[in-house]
Amino acid sequence: MNLSNRIFAQYEIETAFPLEEAIATMAGEQSSGTFLQVPGETAELKEKSGAQIEWIRETGSVASPSLPGAGIPKGESRPVWRRALTQVSWPIENMGPSLPNLWATVAGNLFELQQFSGLRLVDLTLPEAFRDAYPGPQFGVAGTRRLTAVEGRPLIGTIVKPSVGLSPDATAALVADLVAGGIDFIKDDELQADGPHCPFAQRVEAVMRVINNHAERTGKKVMFAFNLTGEIEQMLERHDLVLRHGGTCVMVSLNSTGLPGLAYLRRHCQLPIHAHRNGWGLFQRSPHIGLSYLAYQKFWRLAGADHMHVNGLRNKFCEGDESVLASARECLTPMFQGEGRGCEVMPVFSSGQTVRQTADTFKGLGSPDLIYAAGGGLVAHPGGVAAGVRAMHQSWQAAMSGIDINEHARTNTELRQALEKYA
Repeated sequence: MNLSNRIFAQYEIETAFPLEEAIATMAGEQSSGTFLQVPGETAELKEKSGAQIEWIRETGSVASPSLPGAGIPKGESRPVWRRALTQVSWPIENMGPSLPNLWATVAGNLFELQQFSGLRLVDLTLPEAFRDAYPGPQFGVAGTRRLTAVEGRPLIGTIVKPSVGLSPDATAALVADLVAGGIDFIKDDELQADGPHCPFAQRVEAVMRVINNHAERTGKKVMFAFNLTGEIEQMLERHDLVLRHGGTCVMVSLNSTGLPGLAYLRRHCQLPIHAHRNGWGLFQRSPHIGLSYLAYQKFWRLAGADHMHVNGLRNKFCEGDESVLASARECLTPMFQGEGRGCEVMPVFSSGQTVRQTADTFKGLGSPDLIYAAGGGLVAHPGGVAAGVRAMHQSWQAAMSGIDINEHARTNTELRQALEKYA
């Protein structure tokens, strides 16, 4: 068996059936088998194309099923639902180096099998053929730093707020305050793409006029991620419009666009792709079904994302801090060997972030390679937008210097005001 040509997927499972029997059903269903033996499924074909169980580690049991619709073995009157971690592998020849068909294999109909009352894809290891077939990130960490001229610290970012409702001119006025205050990165909210109150083309023109004028005066060009999510033809046209106006980033809602859509845009794109994961809770919120972010983000890195949202510490959603940090660390971990081939991307911390999470974020990630995007946690600063930017810079200065943030606030007014505001 050539291990370099196999796909390895790890799953957390729960089942009332014997573990190996249930996992074998899943492996067969997702490769050469079906619910009945068919004439063409020879021993030779199964040896060549069938999924293989690599290992099983039982982790515990529960007295009732975690998900509805699960079956139990015939004649079983007192079932016990056992839990395990398992790894299954497939030959790449089953689907070729194709991300959409890889998804169908490792995250397809297996979630619906009656044998399981819990099934979750937790990690994925892919052969080099996928890296050869897909371009991966074009800019990543190094390219983003080059375009923003920010080195040695996180990019301080924000989101246009209110999310929707602002006109192009109102958006540009907010951007003017932000760039004057020293912001590095600004993004559209994922809810704002090409609405009639703020048409995409007019927003790009108004915002880039501000950014370009500021760059001419100061030499600092702020990166703005314009949300071009739409039909494929629209995304290509919107990308070209941003490029013509001197923009340096575009944003895509991953789950709306899909893997083929992102990969197609990446092959056309000349700008960093800021990848937003809105809708991620569909896959993540239940611990008993779906995908972990460790597996999920690998699809999108290969397809061409340069920045990946990972949530934030003590966020406004339901994800815990260790999960957020594990996701961010994974974004910076190479998927493949070889310089320039690892598909590393810049993690984006957002969702309820303020000056109060910076120290723990830096300590937990162990790297300054991130975008720290605070919406209300920056633009709602009592001293105004520019003061919010300065407060965020001051909090990161403290975090990276190992200085207690409250001590640093004694000599930094904007930081002190932020700590009081976001207590």
